[in-house]
Amino acid sequence: MTTTAEHLRSALDGRWRDVKNQMREELSSEVFKPHYTPNTVIARTKVAEQLKIMASQGAAEDGFKKEHGGNGDVGAAVTQIEMLAMSDLSLMVKAGVQWGLFGGAVENLGTERHHEAYVQRIIDLDLLGCFAMTETGHGSDVQALETTATYDPASQEFVIDSPTRTSRKDYIGGAAETARVAAVFAQLITPDGEGHGVHCFVVPIRDDDGNDLPGVTTSDCHYKGGLPGVDNGRIQFDHVRIPRENLLNKYADVAEDGTYTSPIENPNRRFFTMLGTLIRGRVTVGGSAGAAARVALDIATRYALERRQFEAPGADREVLIMDYLVHQRRLFPLIAKSYALQFAQNELVAKCHELQTADDPDAEEQRELESRAAGLKAANTWHATRAIQEAREACGGAGYLAENRLIALKADTDVFTTFEGDNHVLTQLVAKELLTAYADDIKGMSPVEWVRFAANFAGERVLKRTAAETIMQTILDTRQDNEEEGSLFNRGTQVKMFEDREEYILATVARRLQGKSKEMSAFDAFNSVQDHVLHAARAHIDRIILEAFVAGVDSCEDDEAREILNMVCDLYALSVIEEDRAWFMEHRFLSTERAKAVTRGVNERCRNLRPYAELLVDGFGIPEQLRYAEMLHPENIIDT
Repeated sequence: MTTTAEHLRSALDGRWRDVKNQMREELSSEVFKPHYTPNTVIARTKVAEQLKIMASQGAAEDGFKKEHGGNGDVGAAVTQIEMLAMSDLSLMVKAGVQWGLFGGAVENLGTERHHEAYVQRIIDLDLLGCFAMTETGHGSDVQALETTATYDPASQEFVIDSPTRTSRKDYIGGAAETARVAAVFAQLITPDGEGHGVHCFVVPIRDDDGNDLPGVTTSDCHYKGGLPGVDNGRIQFDHVRIPRENLLNKYADVAEDGTYTSPIENPNRRFFTMLGTLIRGRVTVGGSAGAAARVALDIATRYALERRQFEAPGADREVLIMDYLVHQRRLFPLIAKSYALQFAQNELVAKCHELQTADDPDAEEQRELESRAAGLKAANTWHATRAIQEAREACGGAGYLAENRLIALKADTDVFTTFEGDNHVLTQLVAKELLTAYADDIKGMSPVEWVRFAANFAGERVLKRTAAETIMQTILDTRQDNEEEGSLFNRGTQVKMFEDREEYILATVARRLQGKSKEMSAFDAFNSVQDHVLHAARAHIDRIILEAFVAGVDSCEDDEAREILNMVCDLYALSVIEEDRAWFMEHRFLSTERAKAVTRGVNERCRNLRPYAELLVDGFGIPEQLRYAEMLHPENIIDT
């Protein structure tokens, strides 16, 4: 008989639940048992061995197309790498770099000659690579990278060069020790001196013995804030020559005589089309951060169900810390957000799978996917930072011990808010898509151009719903619009509040842009409303997360599990409203009394969920072996 916890887990796992269950089984072996060490030599060696074991079991095959030696199951590939976060985030990053970023660049930006030469070797770990995009001087602004790739028609070679100190490739996973080849992003320059923007090249950087090749200088970033198992490093090129064929030429090519051609004429559109094919990395980072947050909340919740502090009058035992409202308020809203984000992540992975396995993906849907991936990456990674910190504090001194896992989770996920896209930059990308109503060629517009566009056309935007469109309409049709406290628990009322906030903020930021662009430059106009822009994007992200949660509840097949999920969904919705209640009150979407009712509603849902605390984290489906925290072992529990 299926338990309520199993029904919760099944609903939360989504379409690739079988892949997740298989990964749970494989990661529960002794080989993948979490073991924290700050020693980079030990950590890197461990991760390298784990990666080999994974490769021997065919772990990479789902991520590559059948014609290249894989299975072509994009959703399964993303899901597998996300699940690695429950074991070791260093392993997740190493697998993501080798098969997702490096392998993804070769497969998605290359053509048959590259697929034949490299893909099977990448799958088998016969060819270890790295993804050399970020530079010391430019991370977020990829179009401004300074590394050059100048074509020499006399030798039919590209000359890869780091012309400035800031053009050094920096923080590159795998560059310090293991990578033999790099997928290098550089400004392509033809013999006539014309620059054609950033393109990707396959550049050998080490020989079989691990020595730098002539003209290549690598160095080690050494100790970082976390991820000790990842050998992040730096690469500098001094006029390194590579064959013309090493240009990954799916979207642009250079003939033997130096003639440049591309099926995409607009250089900006070409650049963003190339980057768009690499969206999987961003999707994976967000999902992995979410997985790490769930591990931390699982540990903190179980600890709170064992740890006792302070006697209540007349009691002969101290009180479980989970019985204090303040502790429930610390953990339950974060657990609720973890559920919400996972349902949203499930939809994102499904959409990513659908578009990346389609023969001719729709351009508008691709742009929408990129926007959603950006927004959910930011939401997931910021949530992880907050949730893991709260979990650590909720476990007191025990939470600070390495043996209890939380400090490693905290350290390893810290960088997730800035790699694969700085969260503030990504949030602005979401706003950009909203303000321009998914206009054609928007990716080719400069900030100045899209500010002007937004000021003129934002009013024409039509609200785009998620996969839950039919369900959402039914919910909205049954909403309660009265001012009674009870209506705050009505799903239609919650959804309407989220939608109203998004629409209002978006309309007002567009009007402000329009007004300011008449009195100052477009850049200054945008800069002056940046806080407003970010708020619009966050409101949008909150709304699509809530919609995904609603769809997730609807898909749950068990009545008791669905009832619990509905309470968790209430808590997520009311927590978001409570956090932004100043805005709701300022704009008269909430009266003072109703704002107080929101807080009472959060408290009520926390109290009502208290009996289900363990059940909720059971629903996360984290195997005992991966939850591994010494303080939770029976012999280490002090009963008072």
